[in-house]
Amino acid sequence: MTAIVPELTLEQVVAFAGREHFACLEVMCWPVGKAERKFAGVTHIDVAALTPTRADDILGCCAEHDVALSGLGYYPNPLDPDPETARRAVAHLKRVIAAAPKLGLQNVNTFVGRDWTKSVDENWPRFLKTWKPLVRFAEDHNVRLGIENCPMLFTRDEWPGGKNLATSPAIWRRMFHDIPSRHFGLNFDPSHFALQFMDPISALREFKSKLFHLHAKDVKIHPRRLDDVGVFAHPLEWHQPRIPGYGEIDWARFMGALMEIGYAGAVCIEVEDGTFGATLAGRQRALLVARNVLRPFFGAD
Repeated sequence: MTAIVPELTLEQVVAFAGREHFACLEVMCWPVGKAERKFAGVTHIDVAALTPTRADDILGCCAEHDVALSGLGYYPNPLDPDPETARRAVAHLKRVIAAAPKLGLQNVNTFVGRDWTKSVDENWPRFLKTWKPLVRFAEDHNVRLGIENCPMLFTRDEWPGGKNLATSPAIWRRMFHDIPSRHFGLNFDPSHFALQFMDPISALREFKSKLFHLHAKDVKIHPRRLDDVGVFAHPLEWHQPRIPGYGEIDWARFMGALMEIGYAGAVCIEVEDGTFGATLAGRQRALLVARNVLRPFFGAD
């Protein structure tokens, strides 16, 4: 997932990925401009300026370095309580969807969004009003929308409900019942189950047909801190994002469960682990360490 190396051009990211034997990249496609939050605002493909020539150049670069694109990523809040913010998010998400076929891609990964001051039920009418047309737009472009299950509930500004509805199987069932489409599914990240003290493999079999894309990220729970502040404190007070192998998830068990259900899609490493440092070299090292943890589950290069 290219968000961790924003200072590199797409060509530099592809070259690094090829040199280090990464099979694929999820490419970030935020609007050009200032980041709204950490790990956001990264533009490795400017979909608003994606011409056929630029698309051919991107695909040529990927072919040269033997790296595939697994999908395009853009993670805003389409249900933001500010109407203009939500409108801009939806408009750009449509641009990302329209860009995917130009690159021969079917997957676009994003958030459903949420008004974090309201309950799930209170958000639901607006969710349907916003997402039924978005899913139809994706269907028209033969694109699959993979909704990440991140709660976006880590700090005070996201309190109390978080900024993403799609956090649990109970909500997924309701989503997919109310918007039944083969083009509407999940970009599943097991770390967000671990954060909520849920079993990361518990929902894989039920939702196997909805698993369009996966993120590989881990999370470390700090029990002593949790004993001090309690589970109702802001989650960043008692947990820490980590790379695979350095947190709570049993990756052999998780990858084995994926194989059992026949998942054959991308597994993209996501790095939000500050323990490797803020430098480019440190973040690249985090990618390589995570790659080495996961490599045995994929066989030889």
